[in-house]
Amino acid sequence: MYINYTTTGQLVLPMDIEVLIPEHHLCRIVDLAVEKMNPNILLSLHPGGGRPPYHPKMMLKIILYAYVNRI
Repeated sequence: MYINYTTTGQLVLPMDIEVLIPEHHLCRIVDLAVEKMNPNILLSLHPGGGRPPYHPKMMLKIILYAYVNRI
């Protein structure tokens, strides 16, 4: 199992942080691309055991966004 990963219902100010992100921002494109991927591709890579890892979708989004921004 993974560490809980959800992007809905987060208690932050402003309550809906998506209003601060422009409609055609790169992070929205990365998010949409990863969400449309077949989840079995990522889920099959974790052998299990040990501390629960972060969800592979979340980690892939971070890596892709950093890569396209040359970070």
